Amino acid sequence: MDIHVSKTSTPKPKPPEAQLGFGRFFSDHLFAMDFTAEKGWGNARVQPYGPFSIDPAAGVFHYGQAMFEGSKAFRGEDGVLRLFRPMAHAERMMAGAPRLCMPTPTAEQMVEACKALVRVDADWVPKAAGTSLYLRPTLIATEGFLGVRPANEYRYFIIASPVGSYYGGNSLKPVRIWVETVDVRAPRGGLGAAKAGANYAASLHAAVKAKKAGYDQVLWLDGQTHELVEEVGTMNLFALLGNTLVTPPLSDSILAGVTRDSVITLASGLGLGVEQRALSVKELRAAHANGTLKEVFGTGTAAVVSPVGELSFAGEPMRINDGQPGPVGLKLYETITGIQRGVLEDAHGWMTAV
Repeated sequence: MDIHVSKTSTPKPKPPEAQLGFGRFFSDHLFAMDFTAEKGWGNARVQPYGPFSIDPAAGVFHYGQAMFEGSKAFRGEDGVLRLFRPMAHAERMMAGAPRLCMPTPTAEQMVEACKALVRVDADWVPKAAGTSLYLRPTLIATEGFLGVRPANEYRYFIIASPVGSYYGGNSLKPVRIWVETVDVRAPRGGLGAAKAGANYAASLHAAVKAKKAGYDQVLWLDGQTHELVEEVGTMNLFALLGNTLVTPPLSDSILAGVTRDSVITLASGLGLGVEQRALSVKELRAAHANGTLKEVFGTGTAAVVSPVGELSFAGEPMRINDGQPGPVGLKLYETITGIQRGVLEDAHGWMTAV
Protein backbone atom coordinates (compact mmCIF):
# COMPACT_ATOMS: atom_id res chain seq x y z
CA MET A 1 0.00 0.00 0.00
CA ASP A 2 1.41 3.39 -1.04
CA ILE A 3 1.12 5.67 2.00
CA HIS A 4 1.89 9.38 1.64
CA VAL A 5 3.40 10.89 4.80
CA SER A 6 2.96 14.57 5.63
CA LYS A 7 4.51 15.48 8.99
CA THR A 8 3.34 18.26 11.27
CA SER A 9 5.35 21.47 11.52
CA THR A 10 4.01 22.13 15.03
CA PRO A 11 4.55 19.03 17.22
CA LYS A 12 2.76 18.99 20.56
CA PRO A 13 4.50 18.76 23.93
CA LYS A 14 4.29 15.23 25.28
CA PRO A 15 2.51 14.77 28.63
CA PRO A 16 4.33 13.26 31.63
CA GLU A 17 3.79 9.50 31.63
CA ALA A 18 2.54 9.57 35.21
CA GLN A 19 -0.35 11.81 34.10
CA LEU A 20 -1.51 9.95 31.01
CA GLY A 21 -4.78 8.42 32.21
CA PHE A 22 -6.84 7.04 29.34
CA GLY A 23 -7.86 8.83 26.13
CA ARG A 24 -6.87 12.32 27.29
CA PHE A 25 -4.00 13.05 24.91
CA PHE A 26 -3.51 12.45 21.18
CA SER A 27 -0.37 12.10 19.12
CA ASP A 28 0.82 14.45 16.39
CA HIS A 29 -0.52 12.50 13.41
CA LEU A 30 -3.35 10.31 12.15
CA PHE A 31 -3.77 7.84 9.33
CA ALA A 32 -6.62 8.14 6.83
CA MET A 33 -7.81 6.62 3.57
CA ASP A 34 -11.04 6.97 1.61
CA PHE A 35 -13.46 4.72 -0.25
CA THR A 36 -15.79 5.40 -3.17
CA ALA A 37 -18.04 2.85 -4.83
CA GLU A 38 -16.39 3.62 -8.16
CA LYS A 39 -12.71 3.49 -7.15
CA GLY A 40 -12.58 1.45 -3.97
CA TRP A 41 -10.01 2.35 -1.29
CA GLY A 42 -7.32 4.93 -2.00
CA ASN A 43 -5.48 8.08 -0.94
CA ALA A 44 -3.78 6.40 2.01
CA ARG A 45 -1.94 8.99 4.09
CA VAL A 46 -0.41 9.90 7.41
CA GLN A 47 -1.18 13.54 8.11
CA PRO A 48 -1.07 15.99 11.02
CA TYR A 49 -3.75 15.32 13.65
CA GLY A 50 -6.69 17.70 13.25
CA PRO A 51 -10.38 18.03 12.38
CA PHE A 52 -11.91 16.53 9.24
CA SER A 53 -14.18 18.43 6.89
CA ILE A 54 -17.27 16.24 6.39
CA ASP A 55 -20.59 16.95 4.68
CA PRO A 56 -23.34 17.70 7.23
CA ALA A 57 -25.52 15.16 5.42
CA ALA A 58 -22.92 12.37 5.82
CA GLY A 59 -24.37 8.96 6.60
CA VAL A 60 -22.41 8.69 9.84
CA PHE A 61 -24.45 11.55 11.32
CA HIS A 62 -27.91 10.50 10.19
CA TYR A 63 -27.90 6.72 9.84
CA GLY A 64 -25.24 5.69 12.32
CA GLN A 65 -22.82 3.92 9.99
CA ALA A 66 -19.85 4.02 12.35
CA MET A 67 -17.65 1.41 13.97
CA PHE A 68 -14.20 1.28 15.49
CA GLU A 69 -11.46 -0.93 16.86
CA GLY A 70 -9.08 -0.55 19.78
CA SER A 71 -5.56 -1.96 19.86
CA LYS A 72 -2.22 -1.05 21.39
CA ALA A 73 1.42 -0.50 20.54
CA PHE A 74 4.06 -1.16 23.22
CA ARG A 75 7.65 -0.17 23.76
CA GLY A 76 9.36 -3.38 24.86
CA GLU A 77 12.04 -3.65 27.48
CA ASP A 78 14.43 -4.03 24.52
CA GLY A 79 13.22 -0.74 23.03
CA VAL A 80 11.46 -2.42 20.09
CA LEU A 81 7.96 -1.17 19.24
CA ARG A 82 5.39 -3.93 18.83
CA LEU A 83 1.65 -4.27 18.23
CA PHE A 84 -0.43 -6.77 20.19
CA ARG A 85 -2.45 -9.09 17.91
CA PRO A 86 -3.07 -6.46 15.20
CA MET A 87 -4.32 -9.01 12.66
CA ALA A 88 -6.98 -10.27 15.09
CA HIS A 89 -8.26 -6.72 15.55
CA ALA A 90 -8.29 -6.08 11.80
CA GLU A 91 -10.12 -9.34 11.12
CA ARG A 92 -12.70 -8.45 13.77
CA MET A 93 -13.45 -5.17 11.99
CA MET A 94 -13.76 -7.04 8.70
CA ALA A 95 -16.17 -9.50 10.35
CA GLY A 96 -18.36 -6.81 11.92
CA ALA A 97 -18.53 -4.27 9.08
CA PRO A 98 -20.91 -6.25 6.82
CA ARG A 99 -23.58 -6.06 9.57
CA LEU A 100 -23.52 -2.28 9.05
CA CYS A 101 -23.20 -2.66 5.24
CA MET A 102 -19.77 -1.04 5.35
CA PRO A 103 -16.67 -1.91 3.29
CA THR A 104 -13.26 -2.17 4.96
CA PRO A 105 -9.69 -2.17 3.75
CA THR A 106 -8.12 -5.62 3.82
CA ALA A 107 -6.81 -6.88 7.14
CA GLU A 108 -3.27 -6.59 5.79
CA GLN A 109 -3.86 -2.96 4.81
CA MET A 110 -5.25 -2.14 8.25
CA VAL A 111 -2.21 -3.66 9.98
CA GLU A 112 0.10 -1.80 7.60
CA ALA A 113 -1.75 1.44 8.40
CA CYS A 114 -1.26 0.91 12.14
CA LYS A 115 2.43 0.28 11.63
CA ALA A 116 2.81 3.38 9.46
CA LEU A 117 1.23 5.65 12.06
CA VAL A 118 3.24 4.16 14.94
CA ARG A 119 6.47 4.61 12.99
CA VAL A 120 5.75 8.30 12.40
CA ASP A 121 4.65 8.85 16.02
CA ALA A 122 7.20 6.49 17.58
CA ASP A 123 8.19 9.13 20.15
CA TRP A 124 4.62 9.02 21.47
CA VAL A 125 4.89 5.38 22.58
CA PRO A 126 5.51 5.69 26.34
CA LYS A 127 8.15 3.70 28.19
CA ALA A 128 6.82 3.09 31.71
CA ALA A 129 5.29 -0.22 32.76
CA GLY A 130 1.50 -0.16 32.39
CA THR A 131 1.60 2.36 29.54
CA SER A 132 1.08 1.99 25.80
CA LEU A 133 0.03 3.85 22.67
CA TYR A 134 -3.67 3.12 22.22
CA LEU A 135 -4.75 2.97 18.57
CA ARG A 136 -8.33 3.73 17.54
CA PRO A 137 -9.02 2.56 13.95
CA THR A 138 -12.39 3.99 12.94
CA LEU A 139 -14.71 3.54 9.96
CA ILE A 140 -17.41 6.08 9.08
CA ALA A 141 -19.82 6.81 6.21
CA THR A 142 -18.90 10.16 4.62
CA GLU A 143 -21.26 10.43 1.64
CA GLY A 144 -23.71 13.31 1.95
CA PHE A 145 -27.30 12.25 1.28
CA LEU A 146 -30.69 11.79 2.91
CA GLY A 147 -32.53 8.53 2.45
CA VAL A 148 -32.16 5.29 4.37
CA ARG A 149 -29.57 3.21 2.51
CA PRO A 150 -25.89 2.31 2.89
CA ALA A 151 -23.54 5.10 1.88
CA ASN A 152 -21.30 4.90 -1.18
CA GLU A 153 -18.36 6.75 0.39
CA TYR A 154 -16.40 5.97 3.58
CA ARG A 155 -13.33 6.99 5.52
CA TYR A 156 -11.09 4.68 7.50
CA PHE A 157 -8.82 6.49 9.92
CA ILE A 158 -6.63 5.81 12.94
CA ILE A 159 -5.87 8.13 15.83
CA ALA A 160 -3.38 7.36 18.59
CA SER A 161 -3.41 8.18 22.29
CA PRO A 162 -0.64 7.52 24.83
CA VAL A 163 -2.34 5.88 27.82
CA GLY A 164 -1.74 4.60 31.31
CA SER A 165 -4.10 2.52 33.42
CA TYR A 166 -7.73 2.58 32.27
CA TYR A 167 -9.05 3.13 35.80
CA GLY A 168 -6.04 5.11 37.05
CA GLY A 169 -3.25 4.05 39.39
CA ASN A 170 -0.48 1.52 38.92
CA SER A 171 -2.19 -1.61 40.25
CA LEU A 172 -5.33 -3.59 39.51
CA LYS A 173 -8.26 -1.86 41.12
CA PRO A 174 -11.38 -3.96 41.74
CA VAL A 175 -14.51 -2.32 40.40
CA ARG A 176 -18.03 -2.21 41.78
CA ILE A 177 -20.61 -3.34 39.23
CA TRP A 178 -24.33 -2.60 38.95
CA VAL A 179 -26.37 -5.47 37.46
CA GLU A 180 -28.72 -3.78 34.97
CA THR A 181 -32.17 -5.38 34.67
CA VAL A 182 -34.00 -2.84 32.48
CA ASP A 183 -31.78 -1.34 29.79
CA VAL A 184 -30.21 -3.59 27.15
CA ARG A 185 -26.81 -3.03 25.54
CA ALA A 186 -27.48 -5.11 22.42
CA PRO A 187 -30.41 -7.47 21.74
CA ARG A 188 -30.11 -10.73 19.84
CA GLY A 189 -30.26 -10.01 16.13
CA GLY A 190 -28.78 -6.54 16.71
CA LEU A 191 -25.29 -5.04 16.45
CA GLY A 192 -23.72 -6.54 19.57
CA ALA A 193 -21.16 -8.67 17.71
CA ALA A 194 -19.89 -5.62 15.78
CA LYS A 195 -17.88 -2.90 17.47
CA ALA A 196 -20.44 -0.33 16.35
CA GLY A 197 -20.70 3.12 17.86
CA ALA A 198 -24.43 2.52 18.35
CA ASN A 199 -23.72 -0.15 20.99
CA TYR A 200 -21.86 2.36 23.10
CA ALA A 201 -24.57 5.00 22.71
CA ALA A 202 -27.08 2.38 23.92
CA SER A 203 -24.94 1.71 27.00
CA LEU A 204 -24.67 5.30 28.25
CA HIS A 205 -28.03 5.62 30.00
CA ALA A 206 -27.51 2.65 32.32
CA ALA A 207 -23.84 3.56 32.89
CA VAL A 208 -24.84 7.04 34.05
CA LYS A 209 -27.43 5.53 36.42
CA ALA A 210 -24.85 3.14 37.82
CA LYS A 211 -22.27 5.85 38.42
CA LYS A 212 -24.82 8.06 40.14
CA ALA A 213 -25.48 5.13 42.47
CA GLY A 214 -21.75 4.84 43.22
CA TYR A 215 -20.85 1.99 40.88
CA ASP A 216 -18.08 1.88 38.28
CA GLN A 217 -19.82 0.02 35.49
CA VAL A 218 -22.78 -2.11 34.41
CA LEU A 219 -23.21 -5.86 34.09
CA TRP A 220 -25.36 -6.40 31.00
CA LEU A 221 -27.93 -9.18 30.85
CA ASP A 222 -29.63 -10.72 27.84
CA GLY A 223 -32.35 -8.64 26.22
CA GLN A 224 -35.11 -11.27 26.38
CA THR A 225 -35.14 -12.78 29.88
CA HIS A 226 -32.79 -10.42 31.77
CA GLU A 227 -31.37 -13.51 33.43
CA LEU A 228 -28.25 -14.45 31.45
CA VAL A 229 -24.96 -12.61 31.83
CA GLU A 230 -23.54 -11.10 28.63
CA GLU A 231 -20.88 -8.37 29.05
CA VAL A 232 -19.54 -6.20 31.87
CA GLY A 233 -19.20 -2.56 30.91
CA THR A 234 -17.32 -2.59 27.61
CA MET A 235 -15.63 -5.91 28.38
CA ASN A 236 -16.18 -9.64 28.12
CA LEU A 237 -16.91 -11.34 31.44
CA PHE A 238 -15.29 -14.32 33.18
CA ALA A 239 -16.35 -16.00 36.43
CA LEU A 240 -14.10 -18.46 38.26
CA LEU A 241 -16.39 -21.17 39.61
CA GLY A 242 -14.25 -23.54 41.62
CA ASN A 243 -11.36 -24.30 39.26
CA THR A 244 -13.23 -23.51 36.05
CA LEU A 245 -13.36 -20.22 34.16
CA VAL A 246 -16.84 -19.68 32.73
CA THR A 247 -17.54 -17.06 30.07
CA PRO A 248 -20.74 -16.51 28.04
CA PRO A 249 -20.57 -18.01 24.54
CA LEU A 250 -20.12 -15.65 21.60
CA SER A 251 -23.34 -14.65 19.87
CA ASP A 252 -24.69 -11.80 17.80
CA SER A 253 -25.12 -9.80 21.02
CA ILE A 254 -21.59 -10.33 22.41
CA LEU A 255 -18.37 -8.93 20.98
CA ALA A 256 -15.60 -11.42 20.20
CA GLY A 257 -12.93 -9.89 22.41
CA VAL A 258 -9.29 -10.32 21.41
CA THR A 259 -8.27 -10.24 25.09
CA ARG A 260 -11.07 -12.76 25.81
CA ASP A 261 -9.55 -15.11 23.27
CA SER A 262 -6.08 -14.55 24.77
CA VAL A 263 -7.35 -15.42 28.27
CA ILE A 264 -8.99 -18.62 27.02
CA THR A 265 -5.71 -19.60 25.34
CA LEU A 266 -3.66 -18.93 28.48
CA ALA A 267 -6.05 -20.50 30.99
CA SER A 268 -5.05 -24.10 30.27
CA GLY A 269 -1.45 -23.24 31.14
CA LEU A 270 -2.67 -22.19 34.58
CA GLY A 271 -4.34 -25.56 35.14
CA LEU A 272 -7.83 -24.14 34.69
CA GLY A 273 -10.77 -25.55 32.82
CA VAL A 274 -12.66 -23.18 30.52
CA GLU A 275 -16.35 -23.36 29.69
CA GLN A 276 -18.03 -21.12 27.13
CA ARG A 277 -21.67 -21.48 28.14
CA ALA A 278 -24.72 -19.66 29.37
CA LEU A 279 -24.22 -18.13 32.82
CA SER A 280 -27.16 -16.75 34.77
CA VAL A 281 -27.33 -14.26 37.62
CA LYS A 282 -29.12 -16.99 39.57
CA GLU A 283 -26.09 -19.28 39.18
CA LEU A 284 -23.71 -16.50 40.21
CA ARG A 285 -25.72 -15.77 43.34
CA ALA A 286 -25.92 -19.46 44.24
CA ALA A 287 -22.16 -19.89 43.71
CA HIS A 288 -21.51 -16.84 45.89
CA ALA A 289 -23.73 -18.27 48.61
CA ASN A 290 -22.00 -21.68 48.63
CA GLY A 291 -18.47 -20.29 48.31
CA THR A 292 -17.60 -21.59 44.84
CA LEU A 293 -17.59 -18.14 43.18
CA LYS A 294 -13.89 -17.34 43.55
CA GLU A 295 -13.41 -14.45 41.11
CA VAL A 296 -15.19 -12.32 38.54
CA PHE A 297 -13.32 -10.13 36.06
CA GLY A 298 -13.76 -8.37 32.76
CA THR A 299 -11.32 -8.50 29.86
CA GLY A 300 -10.70 -5.98 27.11
CA THR A 301 -8.02 -4.07 25.24
CA ALA A 302 -8.21 -0.93 27.38
CA ALA A 303 -8.06 -2.45 30.88
CA VAL A 304 -6.68 -5.92 29.92
CA VAL A 305 -8.11 -7.55 33.08
CA SER A 306 -10.47 -5.68 35.40
CA PRO A 307 -11.29 -7.50 38.67
CA VAL A 308 -14.84 -7.18 39.99
CA GLY A 309 -14.91 -6.66 43.76
CA GLU A 310 -18.67 -6.32 44.09
CA LEU A 311 -21.83 -7.09 42.13
CA SER A 312 -25.07 -5.39 43.09
CA PHE A 313 -28.27 -7.10 41.99
CA ALA A 314 -31.60 -5.48 42.90
CA GLY A 315 -29.83 -3.47 45.58
CA GLU A 316 -28.25 -6.54 47.19
CA PRO A 317 -24.43 -6.39 47.06
CA MET A 318 -22.27 -9.49 46.61
CA ARG A 319 -18.63 -9.02 47.63
CA ILE A 320 -16.29 -11.19 45.62
CA ASN A 321 -12.94 -12.40 47.02
CA ASP A 322 -13.40 -9.93 49.87
CA GLY A 323 -13.33 -7.08 47.36
CA GLN A 324 -9.73 -7.82 46.32
CA PRO A 325 -8.15 -8.84 42.99
CA GLY A 326 -8.04 -12.64 42.74
CA PRO A 327 -4.87 -14.62 41.98
CA VAL A 328 -6.13 -15.94 38.63
CA GLY A 329 -7.11 -12.55 37.25
CA LEU A 330 -3.85 -11.09 38.54
CA LYS A 331 -1.79 -13.87 36.95
CA LEU A 332 -3.56 -13.45 33.60
CA TYR A 333 -2.99 -9.69 33.73
CA GLU A 334 0.69 -10.13 34.52
CA THR A 335 1.10 -12.73 31.78
CA ILE A 336 -0.57 -10.70 29.03
CA THR A 337 1.15 -7.45 29.96
CA GLY A 338 4.46 -9.30 30.30
CA ILE A 339 4.11 -10.63 26.76
CA GLN A 340 3.13 -7.18 25.53
CA ARG A 341 6.23 -5.57 27.07
CA GLY A 342 8.55 -8.33 25.88
CA VAL A 343 9.54 -9.58 29.33
CA LEU A 344 7.75 -12.93 28.90
CA GLU A 345 8.02 -15.35 26.00
CA ASP A 346 5.59 -14.72 23.16
CA ALA A 347 4.82 -18.41 22.67
CA HIS A 348 1.68 -17.71 20.61
CA GLY A 349 3.17 -15.20 18.18
CA TRP A 350 0.89 -12.40 19.34
CA MET A 351 3.37 -9.53 19.02
CA THR A 352 4.14 -7.85 15.68
CA ALA A 353 7.24 -5.65 15.41
CA VAL A 354 6.61 -2.21 13.94
